Amino acid sequence: MKIEIFDSTLRDGAQGEGISFSVSDKLAIAHALDEFGVDYIEAGNPFSNPKDIAFFERMKEQPLRHARLCAFGSTRRKRLKVEDDDNVLSLLRAETPVVSIFGKAWDLHVDKVLQATLEENLDLVGDTVAYLKARGREVIFDAEHWFDGYLHNPEYAMQVLRVARQAGADTLCLCDTNGGSLPGFVQDGVRKVCEAFPDATVGIHCHDDIGCAVASSLLAVQAGARQVQGTFTGIGERCGNANLSEIIPTLRLKMGYTGASGDLKQLTFIAREVMDIANLSVASGSPYVGSSAFAHKGGMHVDGVQKLSASFEHIEPEAVGNSRRFLMSEVSGRTTVLAKLESIAPYLDKDSPEVAAIVKRLKELEMEGFQFEAADASFELMILKTLARFIPHFQLGMYRTSGEFPPPDGETSASAMLSIQVDGERETTAAMGNGPVNALDSALRKALRVFYPALNKVRLTDYKVRVLTGDEATASKVRVLIESSDGKHSWTTVGVSTDIIAASWQALSDSIEYILHKKEGRLTWA
Repeated sequence: MKIEIFDSTLRDGAQGEGISFSVSDKLAIAHALDEFGVDYIEAGNPFSNPKDIAFFERMKEQPLRHARLCAFGSTRRKRLKVEDDDNVLSLLRAETPVVSIFGKAWDLHVDKVLQATLEENLDLVGDTVAYLKARGREVIFDAEHWFDGYLHNPEYAMQVLRVARQAGADTLCLCDTNGGSLPGFVQDGVRKVCEAFPDATVGIHCHDDIGCAVASSLLAVQAGARQVQGTFTGIGERCGNANLSEIIPTLRLKMGYTGASGDLKQLTFIAREVMDIANLSVASGSPYVGSSAFAHKGGMHVDGVQKLSASFEHIEPEAVGNSRRFLMSEVSGRTTVLAKLESIAPYLDKDSPEVAAIVKRLKELEMEGFQFEAADASFELMILKTLARFIPHFQLGMYRTSGEFPPPDGETSASAMLSIQVDGERETTAAMGNGPVNALDSALRKALRVFYPALNKVRLTDYKVRVLTGDEATASKVRVLIESSDGKHSWTTVGVSTDIIAASWQALSDSIEYILHKKEGRLTWA
């Protein structure tokens, strides 16, 4: 059975804290979601800001191939005729085939927020839906706060839906706007609505304020809902929205429904692409698409997965475009190391002296403060070094960093100069940055791009510092973790030193060596 996937990443997702999409960002995300096969893309409110207006204008020149574009707005204001309300008229000017209209379904909101009578609110809903339907739009009616309304005044909550449907609404979407409804209550409410409106498409729109948005959405589908609204990775206001990157694979792989027509093997890529555009990272523990979703650390787990993946994995990671990872730590045994070696040195076995040497070196480095559990890239380089297969792409001559506070130009507070040598040729560069590490990173990339143009696509995406020996105050040893990306893949490297710049240099240089070894085929992507 087909379940319509309604994506609100560009509208509700953009309301999340710290998220601001440019017009070009929104265009890129819209076409990525379209390619993945979602059914609806709710892209913003053309009445609320010039950026959304510009986006809808651009979309007239770049039509979607699969998804139906949807503009979002409210019912008419209570003192205006619908034909005189700029909010409603802006939806028509957007020229989208679908409009999503939210209206009050909780009598508390009607009385205290809208400050209207219950009858006046019904007129707002009916007038707006009918007006847009008469002008050829598919209308999705978002019954705002429907579950709170159904809890406190079920008759009125149902009456709001009845008026919207009689006015021509194609879809009645039940919204858990506050995100506080329990999944069982959501399921019961959806079932009642589906029974009352058998000829209408019933949708579900959940927020995640008690961590139940995905569960509520899935139970809503079991109760008869045929449209699920949400955002990729669950971004959105407050605690976020129902997470489509969890809902879509669960519907398809666990429940036997069809949802989003695209290749499910692209799911992880799409989720990470959306988050990259939002300048965020997918949480490592995110189901299906997180870097830790199929990561194994315990020796028993690693051994089990090696023998039979289903013993410790609920699906094959490849089904959603993710990959299996074996985490390295001081508790790792030869089985775990061998699993990691499969793609690097498949000819080795448990009894190989090289394996013993790698395990020994791993434990030595972890004793010094290195942590390879979260730094697979540095671990793979350590393997190459132990096997005498590491080929350095550059040698450091020297580096020097300096900082100034307050920043003279308000931003760049530091500078770095370095000298490197590649195949006997020396390159010296300098760069500014908003800190010594940023400046050093920029200088290194500037120098190496002369020899390795592929580094133009590589950027630092995350930087973490942990103090390891706090009893020595400012002389304490620190661990630096750096995450890098080339737009398709991400990798993490580690450095340890009593000097934070030296530790950062270790991680930075490893990040460059790692991608260059990958490009040359000495290491392969999982």
